[in-house]
Amino acid sequence: MDRTYLPVLLLLGFVVANAVGMLGLSHFTMRWRPTPEKNIPYESGITPLGDARERFSVKFYIVAMLFIVFDIETVFMIPWAAYYQQLTCAVPLVAGACPAGQASFFGLAEMVVFMVILFVGFIYVWKKGALEWD
Repeated sequence: MDRTYLPVLLLLGFVVANAVGMLGLSHFTMRWRPTPEKNIPYESGITPLGDARERFSVKFYIVAMLFIVFDIETVFMIPWAAYYQQLTCAVPLVAGACPAGQASFFGLAEMVVFMVILFVGFIYVWKKGALEWD
């Protein structure tokens, strides 16, 4: 096996052992004393009203999916920002800086195209009325 995967496997093993250990320790140290008050659903200190299995509007799920799409957009922007200086230099960086006259707009254009595509999708969703809560 390649040694480059050893740290990842060690970390994975530690995470699994830690999770199992915490669950096992809490299982063996807790005192189980159920009461009717402890068994009711708890929602921010307010007694819940109605059934927990009521149906939600489809628009709720559409907005949730749109949130995920735009949240993933920010996840893609973080590595782009970290490598922006390398992406905008036509040659490899010299001492952490781009040599004079070698700057390009590739890195910026790449993100502008990405943002324009997402913005067009946002406008489409907005025009379709998916963001309205009527």
